[in-house]
Amino acid sequence: MRRVLILTACVCGWMILGQGAMALGYDYPLTNRFTATVLGTPAEFAADLPAEVPVKVASLKMFPDREVPDILWNLSDLRYSYIRQKHKAPLVFLIAGTGASFRSPKMVTLQKAFFQAGYHVISLSSPTHPNFIVAASTSGVPGHLTEDSADLYRVMQAIWAKLQTKLDVSEFYLSGYSLGAAQSAFVSHLDEQQQAFNFQKVLLINPPVNLFHSVEILDRMLEENIPGGLDNFNAFYKKLTDAFADAYAHGDDVEFNDQFLYATYKYRKPKSDEPLQALIGMDFRLSSSNMAFTTDVLTQAGYVVPKGMKLGRHAHVTEFAKIINRLSFQDYFDDIFLPHFQAKDPELTESQLIEQTGLKGIENYLMTSPKLGLIGNEDDFILRPGEISYLREVFGDRATIFPYGGHCGNMAFPDNIAAMLGFFQNSHSE
Repeated sequence: MRRVLILTACVCGWMILGQGAMALGYDYPLTNRFTATVLGTPAEFAADLPAEVPVKVASLKMFPDREVPDILWNLSDLRYSYIRQKHKAPLVFLIAGTGASFRSPKMVTLQKAFFQAGYHVISLSSPTHPNFIVAASTSGVPGHLTEDSADLYRVMQAIWAKLQTKLDVSEFYLSGYSLGAAQSAFVSHLDEQQQAFNFQKVLLINPPVNLFHSVEILDRMLEENIPGGLDNFNAFYKKLTDAFADAYAHGDDVEFNDQFLYATYKYRKPKSDEPLQALIGMDFRLSSSNMAFTTDVLTQAGYVVPKGMKLGRHAHVTEFAKIINRLSFQDYFDDIFLPHFQAKDPELTESQLIEQTGLKGIENYLMTSPKLGLIGNEDDFILRPGEISYLREVFGDRATIFPYGGHCGNMAFPDNIAAMLGFFQNSHSE
């Protein structure tokens, strides 16, 4: 995949290497925020990390009595990974971003960086990933930061109960990227009360200020950049998958993973940002569609699959996929998320629930806790105008803001890795 992405860089704007970057002392090579997000950090510019680390994949059953629909049979046990040091060391819990698994490419980068620096590492899928929804979500309706973070905290404790005899741990750290970053803050806030881990350091990497507002941006990136509009979604999707088939057939090092659509641009040469924005929106739409379908089936919400319909283990879901891929996060919010929480609290308004999907609910904690830190990018497009300034105000000198990198595009760049590790390696505040 990396070789494909490097070639993609050549056609998507390699000539945008910025002289301004050198002047700023930050020479991440992709100054276009959409190109950076799509391509990440090309291999020759990436931090020197181990090719392999001794990662172990394990699983646990959080709800032994939960009846799992047949079509979701293989998601009933929660999977996670861990890497152990042979000596006493801090343990870092990592939380993946929206829809991502514990072994997504960005999680692998973080695993390798922290392991190389001498830490034990436990990696968790996002609460919006289908496996987490089925195996570990209390409600089966992800998207609420407080509830999802409580689920994560229970999972962390269950995993630690299994691994504490295998890992010699000196203290506990926590980090996550994108949505996982916001959840890290809420998990840390919960830990202040329950003290299961007493996290010494918590790092937020490229968090949204408000999940609802950020996914609105991502939805629009798809809907406003498909040639001919959303009515051409299926044709646009087919064009992308056909292009990927070309990349897969002709590429010399292509991996089939959750970033597979990015490889299509080796053979498709965008002349503007619109195709890149559509691709980013498409990637998010696929993640949100998987989340919505899993929630719909698990809770029998009747969102796309009719209530009462039993989907067998080998059921064909193509027709459902065609429908759900056209539905936005706003549709999920209106048809599943909001009704679920209003059933619990009839006085809850839509605006109140949206506010609960953001960091401002724990703003005072974010401002006053010395254990919390932030790494972000000035040009992160999932943030509304003014939100990067808000993060600067909240975190003060605990924030490191890079001039560009888009949304998580520069995570593997040496300066970014150094900033992440430096945050944890500096003496912590009591």
